Amino acid sequence: MDLPVMPPVSPMLAKSVRSIPANASYEPKWDGFRSICFRDGDQVELGSRNERPMTRYFPELVAAATAELPKRCVIDGEIVIATDHGLDFEALQQRIHPADSRVRMLAERTPASFIAFDLLALGDDDYTERPFSERRSALVDALAVSAADSAASIHVTPATTDRATAQRWFAQFEGAGLDGLVAKPLTITYQPDKRVMFKIKHERTADCVVAGYRVHKSDTDAIGSLLLGLYQDDGQLASVGVIGAFPMAERRQLFTELQPLVTGFDGHPWNWAAHKAGERTPRKNETSRWNTGKDLSFVPLLPERVVEVRYDHMEGRRFRHTAQFSRWRPDRDPRSCTYDQLEQPLTFSLSDIVPGLA
Repeated sequence: MDLPVMPPVSPMLAKSVRSIPANASYEPKWDGFRSICFRDGDQVELGSRNERPMTRYFPELVAAATAELPKRCVIDGEIVIATDHGLDFEALQQRIHPADSRVRMLAERTPASFIAFDLLALGDDDYTERPFSERRSALVDALAVSAADSAASIHVTPATTDRATAQRWFAQFEGAGLDGLVAKPLTITYQPDKRVMFKIKHERTADCVVAGYRVHKSDTDAIGSLLLGLYQDDGQLASVGVIGAFPMAERRQLFTELQPLVTGFDGHPWNWAAHKAGERTPRKNETSRWNTGKDLSFVPLLPERVVEVRYDHMEGRRFRHTAQFSRWRPDRDPRSCTYDQLEQPLTFSLSDIVPGLA
């Protein structure tokens, strides 16, 4: 491979802001795996945010890059799995698997798409020092043929410089599984690993039951994270996520405060013995797909304390990202913490955002 911009490259990043800034190019914020695609003839490499190649996990995108991209190019984008019900991040996670046979089976069963949103190189030209407005225009031209093909796997993200349109996208596109907007100043050069763009994400609150905790990795008398639950219509407490960003002094204080609530698994809503296949509840000795060997077991608590948390959006029945602590709610009855309190975005089709995507 011999390109003007060679792998590995750390993607350019965005910092969070609360409102949509003026004088920028606005794009939907795609919820997938960030990836920079390098193509030099028959050679294709898919990089990741941590600069580790993901090429082997997405053979269908390697084939698509060979068929749909210019022969020599470097393109920044997002790997997603699109369904009739929106983006499916859980299916995307399953693609990171050590067995090649399973990867290829999933590539056929749940094929991924690549959403392109920046151009780093084309032919023999390095575009990283050019302003974003020029890179965006060149990207659209370079992928014009692919964009016109309804069967394509590589798509250019929609973009607008109209702030009112961006505000409408922010409200509507969440219903298709997107999690906000990215705003790019028109004059910025491509700056790897620098937070020079802006991201605007949805933020909501929910009152959740604290049903367990994990100890801190460096202090067994301190809380690492709290496990959160919401009651379903059938009266069962479902696991919805965790919170864990506390100062160390508060972690130790919480550990002491929660000891009277420590209980056994018998009678606990997340009893291992009662666990049924397919339920998304914490499990003893479970390990994380993203951090091999990380222990996800927990200390069960009587579900008596309620905490208000901030979250951006849901992935199915769980918080998509780690929730943030807001305040304790001693005034709330734990049984009143149900899914009914959650705001549900209007349903929106991915094909209305990018034709042919779903």
